[in-house]
Formats: sequence, C-alpha cells, structure tokens
Amino acid sequence: MTLSAGTDAVRQSLASFRQEREADWKAFEALLARVERRAPRALSEDELLSLPLLYRSALSSLSVARATSLDSALIAYLEALCLRGYFYLYGARRSLRARIGDFFLQDWPAAIRDLWREVWTSVGLTVIGAIAGYWLVAADKRWYDAIIAPSLAGGRNPDSSAEALRSVLYGGGDHFLSGFAAYLFTHNTQVSMLAFALGFAFAVPSVLIILMNGCMLGAIFQIYAAKGLGFELGGWLSIHGTTELFAIAIAGAAGMRIGTSIAFPGELTRMAAAARAGRVAATAMIGVTVMLLFAGLLEGIGRQTITSDLARYSIGGGMLALWICYFYLFRMVGHGDR
Repeated sequence: MTLSAGTDAVRQSLASFRQEREADWKAFEALLARVERRAPRALSEDELLSLPLLYRSALSSLSVARATSLDSALIAYLEALCLRGYFYLYGARRSLRARIGDFFLQDWPAAIRDLWREVWTSVGLTVIGAIAGYWLVAADKRWYDAIIAPSLAGGRNPDSSAEALRSVLYGGGDHFLSGFAAYLFTHNTQVSMLAFALGFAFAVPSVLIILMNGCMLGAIFQIYAAKGLGFELGGWLSIHGTTELFAIAIAGAAGMRIGTSIAFPGELTRMAAAARAGRVAATAMIGVTVMLLFAGLLEGIGRQTITSDLARYSIGGGMLALWICYFYLFRMVGHGDR
C-alpha cells in the first residue's frame, strides 16, 4: 500500500508539473520553429520580447526536472528545447557572405601578421637556398642534375644554348613552356602542403623544404644567367612567382609555428600549444590556397600573352606590393583611422 501510494504521488507531481508549465514549453517551441524556418521579422514585437522569458522558464523547468528525478523523457525534451533556445539567443547567426568577408578582411590578414617572424624567416631561407643553389651550379655544373628533377629540367641544362633557353621564355618552345609551367605550379603546391604538414616535427622538415626550394630556384636561375638571360628569366618567373613564392613562404611559416610551439610550449602543454598554433596556421593555409589559385591564373594567362620584360616585372612587382599592403599596410591604415 505504501509503495502504491508513493507511485501515485510521483505521478500526480509529474502531471501537476506538466500542467503548470507545458503551455510555456509549447509556446517557446512554436516560436523557435517559426524563427528557424523564416527569420526574426516573422515574429511580432511582443513575441520577440517573450523569447528570453520563455527560455528562462524552460531552463527553470529543466532544473526542477533534474533535481526531482522526474520522467527521463521529459528531461531529454527540455534539454533539447533549452539547447535550441540557447543557440538561437546566444549563438553566432552569421551568413556565409559575412563569414567570408570576415575571413578576407580580418582573419587572414591577422593570421599573417601573427606569423610575421616565421614568414620573414621563411623568405630569408628561400634567399639563402637560392644563393646556395646558384653558387653550387656555378662552381660545378654537375650539381644541377642533383638539385633539379628531370621532369622540371625538361632537357634544359647548363649545356643548353642561349637560343634554346630563350625560346622557352618567349614562346618558341611552347610545348615545353606549358609542361614546365604546369609542373612548376604543381611542384610549388606540393611544397606548400609539405612545408605546412611536416612542421609538427619541430619545424625541421619545413626549414629543409624551404631551403631546397630556394636551391632549385637558384640552380635554374644560374643556367640562364650564365647565358645572359637572367633578367629575362626573372621577368618570366615574376608574373606568378612573387605570389607563388610568397605563398610557399607563408606555408613554411605556418609549419614552423606549429613545430616551434611543440618544441617550446612555454607554460602550456605541448598539445595545448600545438592547438593554439594550429588555429593561426590553418587560417593562413586557407589563404595560401587562395594565393596559389591566383598564381595559377597569372601563370596560365601571363606566360602565354605577355612577352614584354617590363610588363612582366610590373605585374610581378605589383602583385607583391599588393600582398604586402593587404597583409601589413592595410592594418596600419586601419589603426590610424581610429
């Protein structure tokens, strides 16, 4: 008799609890369904004002239900209802256009500024590698075959004539030019991904990859400079090269940030330091993808239609200035306006 009386009391308590508050739950659920399907303007002013009140009422009901161990199905229903209400009232409700705008106007430039030490270290490593590659090939042309892959060389080597090398730059060797440019773009994309992905190994692979990429650039430049075509090669490469090489430098910087954060986590654990560095590095790498797409467009159009050295240098220099202003000067101007 006592057990039956206790069960009846619980049922009466649950029924009373539902009867007193269920109308508010249903009203809250109906309002959420309307704004989720359409927009806040679908509600009247009074309905909008009632949303936070109904949300607090649902939270109060959930607290009571948990404290008194009422029906588990009711608790699950109230938890789901409160979660929906929380995401609507306090969650970020931004359109895809707004998020893309935030990325290009704030997130990406901020990530590059945060990586400025690593970026310019990567640029310096590229220059050092290029000087080393140039010097090695100049000292002994056998180094050229050790540095440059056969698929990239395309039959061009230190023994090629000036006429053969010139034909590559000004359209006479169109078949090789297309293959060379396509390989160069693919190669630089792979270098960017590897420099970033292998950075976790204390940044050592990222440094080596950036140095090797610079060596390849220097080795190619040397065989053209030896035939008096260094200026011409610089113009041909600069159309897309300033964007592409800057993208590789940023990718290397992203890998270095992760690697150095793991090697020197400071007061954080290694996992926490890597996670914090990874957020900045991942944002930068999304931007690297955008830069490589731009470089591909410049390469595909510029190398076929532009043969003036002055125009090539102007485009390459202009793109480099554009990226530097976008990443660094834009921030300075913004702060000055405040």
